[in-house]
Amino acid sequence: MKKITDNLIFKLSLGVILGIIIGIQSSEDMMKFMVSVKYLLGQIIFFCVPLIILAFITPSIVKLKANASKMLGTTVLIAYASSVGAAAFAVISGYSIIPHLNIISEAEALKKLPEIAFELNIPPVMSVMSALVLSFLVGLSVIWAKSESFEKILDDFQNMMLQVVHKVIIPILPFFIATTFSTLSYNGSITKQLPIFLKVIVLVLIGHFIWLALLYGLGGIISKKNPFEVFKNYGPAYLTAVGTMSSAATLPVALSCARKSKVLDKKIVDFAIPLGSTVHLCGSVLTETFFIMVVSKVLYGTLPTVGTMITFIILLGIFAVGAPGVPGGTVMASLGIVTSIIGFDQSGIGLLLAIFAIQDSFGTACNITGDGAIALILTGLYKEIK
Repeated sequence: MKKITDNLIFKLSLGVILGIIIGIQSSEDMMKFMVSVKYLLGQIIFFCVPLIILAFITPSIVKLKANASKMLGTTVLIAYASSVGAAAFAVISGYSIIPHLNIISEAEALKKLPEIAFELNIPPVMSVMSALVLSFLVGLSVIWAKSESFEKILDDFQNMMLQVVHKVIIPILPFFIATTFSTLSYNGSITKQLPIFLKVIVLVLIGHFIWLALLYGLGGIISKKNPFEVFKNYGPAYLTAVGTMSSAATLPVALSCARKSKVLDKKIVDFAIPLGSTVHLCGSVLTETFFIMVVSKVLYGTLPTVGTMITFIILLGIFAVGAPGVPGGTVMASLGIVTSIIGFDQSGIGLLLAIFAIQDSFGTACNITGDGAIALILTGLYKEIK
């Protein structure tokens, strides 16, 4: 029983359920308290966002360049292209499908939320874009100066922020989501749109398999090998990822699955699968992009413009490469651009975090399974590895 109650999906799902119940039953005074708690937790989360960007993007740049090789650069480029391609596929699908889902924005008819009882402003130390640019400059300067001491500092900083994510952000997420859903339930927006979110989750799962089919098809064309000889071995890795929500925990199983394939070069497998588990997040990116469009339509009544989505997915691919390896790492790393580019407020962020977390295990499974396709592509590009 303890294993179930300690599971993050269980906690987040419980937060959603309790939040909806509280919102339906709450008086105005109770809701004033919930709105205030939601504001405070949101301040803490958004304060950490630029620090998370610095802590994970910068060391990733240093490590990739410091160990640079032709295959490394190719792998990262393929992973980035796959993530951006998956996001573009989600955008095209979103503009094609979402207008037909009968999502009705009822912002004017919604019950008004009470004012915040108390405010504690915790402004971030810098903006998201400043953190991103600083990450690039610091990472590149460490490489140019060959500063091993500063590289160690960056590694320590990454470990420190990973502890913050594990011990601060993840523990308060269920409460943030509960307060978010209580406000959405109180004003009537979530209870009116629940069937839509169930449909959207199913659509995203279908999108995962379509993208995997495209990746493996491309791998088969480039390698001139049968992609099914790789894909057929990935069942255990897929199920492990669904159960653990962790690329790191799934890595040993994924390596074992990939090495069973007769068409993959074993040296490429040993290189590409561990690297892919870190930088290739096509399933998570596809999911987040589609969900953002749905949440925008539900809460704000419109879909983001094409120009906004293009800017977002180009940056999202970069954030995905350096995302922390924790449940929901992709969406956590990209919260800054979700607010600054897409324009989401705390209600939008809370709803995005909740529906993303509910299916996050399937996004992780798509990421891991897609790494086999990258190994297949590399097998075709680098026929002999010495």
